[in-house]
Amino acid sequence: MPIKTTIVTRPSPERAFLVAVAGKGGADRWSAEDSLDEMVQLAGTAGATVVGKFIQRLPRATKTHYMGKGKLEELIALKDSLNYSVAIFDDELTPLQQHNLEEALKVKVIDRVALILDIFSRRAHTREGQLQVELAQHQYLLPRLAGQWSHLERLGGGIGTRGPGETQLETDRRLIQRKIHRLKAQIDDIRKHRQLYRQQRRKSGIPVVALVGYTNGGKSTLLNALSHADVFVEDKLFATLDPTTRRL
Repeated sequence: MPIKTTIVTRPSPERAFLVAVAGKGGADRWSAEDSLDEMVQLAGTAGATVVGKFIQRLPRATKTHYMGKGKLEELIALKDSLNYSVAIFDDELTPLQQHNLEEALKVKVIDRVALILDIFSRRAHTREGQLQVELAQHQYLLPRLAGQWSHLERLGGGIGTRGPGETQLETDRRLIQRKIHRLKAQIDDIRKHRQLYRQQRRKSGIPVVALVGYTNGGKSTLLNALSHADVFVEDKLFATLDPTTRRL
């Protein structure tokens, strides 16, 4: 009887190249470097492997491609040697910038906001947290819908390109706007219930202490030490996302 073997395959992590634009002043230089170092950690939390990064000194990001022409050509040239599959930018890109960069680089392009939302979608476990992340994702997507139909524009009009693309784009916009409205209503309902619980705690006279701090600052570790809880702890940015309550 032949022996059956099961082989479990896991997708290879995405290879990411990180890009930032910073002013030429000394203060900006340090903050840009710190921000890009944090992006390395964010990319790791999202499951990507960072294969390269650079900062370009510019008075401001360019309107069309975020970075200058020379740096863009350099980034394109690095594709063969680094084989990156996603380019992550340290600022929120405009829909035009994202579209132009994807056209030039021929890889997936995301910005810091999209990266953090991706991490949030992985880490949110409560119903309220999941709804809030989904709402933020739809609000982020809405102004970028036009880029999803840009392939019709490149065809230059003509038979089959005038009506359907515009109709579908408007349909998608309406669907997302309705979804945003429903998500907001669901979140409002949950917040009303949370407010009732908060009022009950106040009436009971039990003192309430809040632990507040930056991501990966040790809040969950401290909560576990104080309350002997078993809240998930990991040395990563946004390892825990949902608010947690424990009794001391």
